[in-house]
Amino acid sequence: MRNPEIQRKPPYPLASVDNALKLLQLLRDTGTLRLKDAAAELGVAPSTAHRLLAMLIYRGFAIQDDSRNYVSGAAMGEGPAGLSSTRQLRLLAQPHLEMLAGQLNETANLVIRVGVKVRFLSTVEGTNLLRVGDRRGAILPAHTSSSGKAILAELPADSLAKLFRSQLHEELAETEYRALLKELEQVRQHGFATNYEGTEEGVSALGAAIHDGSGRAVAAISVATPVNRFQKLVADNLVAAVLDAATQIEVDLSSHPIEL
Repeated sequence: MRNPEIQRKPPYPLASVDNALKLLQLLRDTGTLRLKDAAAELGVAPSTAHRLLAMLIYRGFAIQDDSRNYVSGAAMGEGPAGLSSTRQLRLLAQPHLEMLAGQLNETANLVIRVGVKVRFLSTVEGTNLLRVGDRRGAILPAHTSSSGKAILAELPADSLAKLFRSQLHEELAETEYRALLKELEQVRQHGFATNYEGTEEGVSALGAAIHDGSGRAVAAISVATPVNRFQKLVADNLVAAVLDAATQIEVDLSSHPIEL
């Protein structure tokens, strides 16, 4: 089944609306946001960010805590990711995403898992005219995306069963679950995961997990490309490039530990 949440960017986007929606995604994925960080993320003046945040407060999508930071309000449908340092992770990974996207001229993503979903924290697009667009803020099923499968492959069998076979998350039929377990075994053997139009028609991707200093998979990176270019990229250096970028991020994580 194609994922219905990925949408094409409209031909005439409204910048103010887009910025407000980006702030909602940031609040959802980080849990807390300072005014200066909001302005920096949007590339606008603090006064502009303040007006946007004031409207979110007015509509119940944000509130200010005792430190005057902005946090998710009651009107938010999706809760925060539950990670206290997603912003630091994004900042640490960003140079590597930019290098990876520049090396391959394809779109690179940073992703975390939240339950049975993955959330895209950052995207760096390639410059090809036909390319995969910005996925920042998007939520996809973990078991269909390359980055999600790369992270799921690191979990023990009992954790996978709790995620997908519990009464709370009966996401997959038994046959689908068994197929997923078989695919995750291959991911563990190869060290990376692939997605052949599993989340969006015409798009394929390759992802690899990112580990912290203890060896725990805390995130993943992926490269997404139009399906007609994917096999050639794999035949060239896609796998090596993605694995190398993941390793470099892990090195930085070891040097600059983040509580994730």
